[in-house]
Amino acid sequence: MTEALDRLKQATRKYLRLSDQTEKAKREVLDAALGALRDGETPNNVAEASPFTAGYLRKIARENGVEPAKRGVKPRRK
Repeated sequence: MTEALDRLKQATRKYLRLSDQTEKAKREVLDAALGALRDGETPNNVAEASPFTAGYLRKIARENGVEPAKRGVKPRRK
């Protein structure tokens, strides 16, 4: 095996290890975001504290059974 293939295999192992860690971290953030949405936080507030957009969070919320908030003006939280 050539030195170039050895470097490629080592880089591939690193890539796969980091990909797994990234997916676990993403799942952790999504779980926390869903928890915040279930507790009544708005998608906009959750988006400000996460790496995801409010639209994406709404989509994920619906896919996980979180009902949309009622229409109308929401009371401000302190």
